[in-house]
Amino acid sequence: MGLIAALGALARFGRWVLPVGLAAGVLLPDLAALLRPWLPHMAALLLTLSAFRTGLRRGVGSGGEILQALGLLALLQLALPFGVALALGALSVPPLPAVAAALMVLAGSPISGAPNIAVLLGRAPEVPLRLLLVGTAILPLTSLAVFAAWPALTGGQSLTGPVLRLMAVVLGGGALGFALRAGVSRHLNAQRTAAVDGLSTLVLAVMVIGLMSAVGPALRQAPADLAFWLIYASALNFGLQLATRALLRRSPLRDVAEGIAIVAGNRNIALFLVALPAEVIAPLLLFIGCYQVPMFLTPLVMARIWR
Repeated sequence: MGLIAALGALARFGRWVLPVGLAAGVLLPDLAALLRPWLPHMAALLLTLSAFRTGLRRGVGSGGEILQALGLLALLQLALPFGVALALGALSVPPLPAVAAALMVLAGSPISGAPNIAVLLGRAPEVPLRLLLVGTAILPLTSLAVFAAWPALTGGQSLTGPVLRLMAVVLGGGALGFALRAGVSRHLNAQRTAAVDGLSTLVLAVMVIGLMSAVGPALRQAPADLAFWLIYASALNFGLQLATRALLRRSPLRDVAEGIAIVAGNRNIALFLVALPAEVIAPLLLFIGCYQVPMFLTPLVMARIWR
């Protein structure tokens, strides 16, 4: 079997490959720790593959589609978390771990793997990719506004540097993928598209091993804490996806409701940890690991629910 055919076969079983990565991350903590420093590189590679698969015209879309993406993100990434943060600040709520975790999810931009998850669910990746690119581009403005409304969370520290670094990585990875598509292969046939999907699945599976580096030790040392955060993260992630899809199914966006739902629940939250105070970070590390479980089980769980 050739490489392209092998990658195509991997794409067909992609929904089952990601749980294998989750299990490996829990059972092989040394491997998870080894892969953790490479997570930013894998995230950039995933975005490059997504951009290469869709191409510039379909990925970025028309002016109207970009405005549509801005409108959606103004609700998902700004209005909703800003309202929550404003209420928390007005009530002088301290940065309790569960509350802080929920706000970070609401304020986060889409994860770099969102287009790939859409493909695994048999949905078009264009809308998630567009929301990813636009959401990351506006993240400096939206996140700074949200956390300014609840200053207790950041302890007065600025998120500008980490946000700008993430924006550079995501937009740079997208630009590279679009350039490769234009220069190497303007038209992908079905076999090569499946091969790109298979390679993306492989990168996702390796990436999730590194993301689970905090979960394995917790399973052995604090199983009750692990159970709480796992249930909480799953309810938050799947709840956002189900609520978003339900709201959009009877709207003009019903044809892309599931792509938007994927983005609503699967957010990049690890970014915010580099700027938060140590006393806020410590209890959230396990939540970050647990949040990867519903993320990478989305292709399996949502395939059954949406069907």
